[in-house]
Amino acid sequence: MLRPYEGPDDKVYDDEVREAQVYDDEVREAQVYDDKVKDLLGRMTVEEKLGQLQQLTWTGDTGPGGGQTEEVERAARAGLLGSVLNLHGAAHTNALQRMAVEESRLGIPLLFGLDVVHGFWTTFPIPLAQASSFDPAVAERDAEVSAKETRSNGVRWTFSPMMDVTHEPRWGRIAESCGEDPYLNAVLAVAKVRGYQGDDLAAEDNVAACAKHFVAYGGAEGGRDYNTVDVSEQRLRNLYLPPFRAAVDAGVATVMAAFNTVSGVPAHGNPHTLTGILKEEWGFDGLVVSDYTGVDELIAHGYAADGADAGRLALTAGVDMEMVSTHIAGHGRQLLADGRITEDRLDDAVARILRLKYALGLFDDPYTDEAAAIGAPTPAALAAARETAARSMVLMKNDGVLPLDPGAGSIAVVGPFADHTDLHGTWAGPGCRRFPTAGVLDAVRAAAPGADVAHADGQELAQAVAAAEAADVTIVVVGEEPELSGEAAVRSEISLPAGQQELIAAVAATGRPFAVVLVNGRPLTVGDWVDGVPALLEAWHPGIEAGNAIADVLFGTVNPGGKLPVTFPRAVGQIPVYYNRENTGRPYDPANADEKYVSKYLDLADGPQFVFGHGLSYTTFTTGEPRPDRAALTVDELTGGACVEIAVSVANTGGRAGDEVVQLYVHDPVASIAQPLRRLRGFSRVTLEPGESTVVHFTLGAEDLGFWTNDPAGRFIVEPGRFDVYAGTSSLAAARCTLTVH
Repeated sequence: MLRPYEGPDDKVYDDEVREAQVYDDEVREAQVYDDKVKDLLGRMTVEEKLGQLQQLTWTGDTGPGGGQTEEVERAARAGLLGSVLNLHGAAHTNALQRMAVEESRLGIPLLFGLDVVHGFWTTFPIPLAQASSFDPAVAERDAEVSAKETRSNGVRWTFSPMMDVTHEPRWGRIAESCGEDPYLNAVLAVAKVRGYQGDDLAAEDNVAACAKHFVAYGGAEGGRDYNTVDVSEQRLRNLYLPPFRAAVDAGVATVMAAFNTVSGVPAHGNPHTLTGILKEEWGFDGLVVSDYTGVDELIAHGYAADGADAGRLALTAGVDMEMVSTHIAGHGRQLLADGRITEDRLDDAVARILRLKYALGLFDDPYTDEAAAIGAPTPAALAAARETAARSMVLMKNDGVLPLDPGAGSIAVVGPFADHTDLHGTWAGPGCRRFPTAGVLDAVRAAAPGADVAHADGQELAQAVAAAEAADVTIVVVGEEPELSGEAAVRSEISLPAGQQELIAAVAATGRPFAVVLVNGRPLTVGDWVDGVPALLEAWHPGIEAGNAIADVLFGTVNPGGKLPVTFPRAVGQIPVYYNRENTGRPYDPANADEKYVSKYLDLADGPQFVFGHGLSYTTFTTGEPRPDRAALTVDELTGGACVEIAVSVANTGGRAGDEVVQLYVHDPVASIAQPLRRLRGFSRVTLEPGESTVVHFTLGAEDLGFWTNDPAGRFIVEPGRFDVYAGTSSLAAARCTLTVH
């Protein structure tokens, strides 16, 4: 029996009661769904069950396999189709939905899915940029706006968030990732899931999220898309799995399998990861969907003999729905007859799909209100995109050129992206084809209305040099086209494209003040020119409000506070280079730089160009030493739920209000498995006025001090010993305290 609320001291208990009531309601609702699912399953033929496992694509411009439009309509009318991707627009989805609901025998509604990675109509910064904000509210706001626009256009399922931890900047899909750290990826994945799904999947502004790609896709050898990943069990669990576990714990509705192999076994046919870890160990009761033709690709991997074998392997491993290729549905009846798949496994997959459709409210209302469809970015959505884009930028270097004076007499804006109107970034959604991005040139003119603003695209160096020589200050906007990052956009060299370094050098040779703005989808090697640049702003691909957000930062309307979520290498030959590496038996020692027989390059300075967590501001900050509320505790206390609270002071010592990201790192110096030199275990972005200070609090528990072993069955341990805890404003933080675990 619940006791009555007795006063303020019982607030926490009261909150727990409310949470328990919500949980009980969810359990009861799930039981209702299970009863409905069981009833529906009992009325379905084998063909109808297999049809629910099939997802087809409406259009033919998204990749291999081509459009399946006629096949989609036939299957929908026959009740032999579960889902359709790449169809949006309320009128279009309603027309196809009527075929399924009103013409098929059982009237099971279709589920429409789409890659809404960082915006539908309103494109937000690419996910890698959002990670630079070190602010989960940025990811959540993107997801909320995207879900509202997406749902109003007939789509109730997005294939996002992507949470592939990666140390590989050559890999184009790093743009969709949140970088190299599992903790940061996990925090932002949870925020994205919360933003997409809200508290009720059936609510009109929410969509089902999809955690992808399961798993270790970011470890592709050489950065080549779809490539091999050979990974130990401990690295799989310590590096690649944590964001997915966080998403599952946050209630993510679906998970997508990865294209890569995992230690020799393709992810689409991997029972250890899809069933052993995801469904059994973690208790995930949602839907696992294949990636585009991922089941068919088991044949090319050399893992499946033919289509029937591919369908068998994928279904028995844990794939519940097949995207585009048709092996499970096409061969399922014969596989059942031959005993190569079981009816229980088939029913389990169908039940997972039907439960999601019930949770999304599709059986109650399968159609979308066409009159309420959002057809363009709203002013509020544009304002959110602009704010998050500016919040995601990183001031890499500044010798005092920035912020710019809006009262400057003359400004030159030069470079290939100075007047570019497509800075949406990769996987930008349908909005990128209809709505151009705000250009930097126009935004600078608006920010400095009294200035004489000259423009040169940089193709003619003489023109750009003349503009720079005549200006009080020059803004050089360089980087990558959006198509140079994203899926299948792998680069063996990640320097600026041809001609751009020469442009920077020519502007630098004028001796006039200038700043470089980078618009890109991955870390770039900037070592050849960065030393000669007075100021460098990493803007990434900022989305629909790109130019306005860049101008906000350049002119100081927004004080930059972003941090790098990924390391910038000095050269491609240094890759992989990342902060959370393990030590070697012969580590490089700066105090003995001439020593040859250590882990270093003969022809390259040690360490990266810019470290993980780096980022400057137009003001200055100081952080204090981390202060634990207790210096020691036992393993039993930790595994029993005890925590240590760490307090870190931070003060704004400059003359402007600004943001600082206080970061907390942990190192276990002696362990049964070599540990990373540092592991990010907490961060907090705070806003402080000049002279203002505050204290940031972090909590460390067993999850933060322990690690997974190489046991294939999964074993997490906390070992006794000393732990070093570092606090500061980048992964080079020096302030330290020590914890002892007995």
